[in-house]
Amino acid sequence: MAFYVQKFGGTSVGSVERIDAVANRVAGFVRGGDRVVVVVSAMSGETNRLEALGGEVLRGHPSETQAREMDVLLSAGEQASIALVAMALTRQGCPARSYLGDQVRIRTDANHMKARIESIDTECLLADLDRGVTPVVAGFQGMNESGDITTFGRGASDTTAVAVAAALGVDECRIYTDVPGVFTADPRIVPDARRLDSVTFEEMLELASLGSKVLHARSVEFVGKYGVPMRVLSSFEEGLGTLVTTEDQDMEQPVVSAIAHTRDEAKLTVQGVPDVPGVASRILGPVGEASIEVDMIVQNVGADGLADFTFTVRRADYERAREIVESVQGELEARAVTGDDRIAKVSAVGVGMRSHAGVATRMFDALAAKNINILMISTSEIKISVVVDEHSLEAAVNAIHDAFELGADATA
Repeated sequence: MAFYVQKFGGTSVGSVERIDAVANRVAGFVRGGDRVVVVVSAMSGETNRLEALGGEVLRGHPSETQAREMDVLLSAGEQASIALVAMALTRQGCPARSYLGDQVRIRTDANHMKARIESIDTECLLADLDRGVTPVVAGFQGMNESGDITTFGRGASDTTAVAVAAALGVDECRIYTDVPGVFTADPRIVPDARRLDSVTFEEMLELASLGSKVLHARSVEFVGKYGVPMRVLSSFEEGLGTLVTTEDQDMEQPVVSAIAHTRDEAKLTVQGVPDVPGVASRILGPVGEASIEVDMIVQNVGADGLADFTFTVRRADYERAREIVESVQGELEARAVTGDDRIAKVSAVGVGMRSHAGVATRMFDALAAKNINILMISTSEIKISVVVDEHSLEAAVNAIHDAFELGADATA
């Protein structure tokens, strides 16, 4: 007998037929003697619909007060899906009970729309399991100290699942999605990309933060923090999926495990600023105060004590960030502010980089051979990222994938 948390995403519960399929899968485990706690997202497209409705009413970015109401609104999607899944399970002879985040007492901080989990009371879940009832828990939501509904940010039902799994001490947290696991690259771009049998949580955390949409980054943080074994599987086909683990691998890790990419990039360059202490803060301070996240940063020292300062932001934040930087251009005594919102980021990730030299050279040579220009470079212990023109994205991903022999044919 095993103990699982099984999480199903929006596409997995996107219709009555899919909900029946989920119930059938869960019921199979329960009938086999396993203990299962189910976590579900809102039905596919429902959160987008609710968010759009809220946006129409607010006609702008929600204030702190309105953010509370947005949390109430957005959490309604999961309320519908947990009830439907619980109904389907019970109809199949597997007694089930649905739970909202506050009913499980998933306690969070006070930050609406981006709350963080502080504690989980598992008493009701364990009591249900002891009496043969399968709990079905709403993902993406909890309750703050004041009793208000809070949500964790888009895509964060994975975080609920892993947090519940950690609190319960389960054997494995299984994330069912519309893909059969974690791949060496996006199969839509790289035809010979292959599924990974396993990946370290460090690699998965980098991949999630660099554009891979298989898992929510915060859920992977829980894997590392609490040592929860997580497996990514398909809701639509049988298979072993990909195990995300904190355990050391028996065999030597490959130099690069996977390639991630994102098109959601834009860059701004402040040209000809004085090369003196404090300039970076004077540029990025106002940007950060506007809640705009900055990713890569490069400063090039030029002639006459002047420098060019370049940084990247999400594409949706480009216009606002440019307005902010242009508003302080005179104060900075900068010559000009230029930008480009048609760039992309490609990253090679692998814990094997720690013990291998020449990884960057191999990656850069592969891009040069395809005549792909590198606009920016960023590195960490297990990651190398480059910014390229958006039109070069697919060629860059394939070139790097081939250079590190990650394809199915290369490993056959």
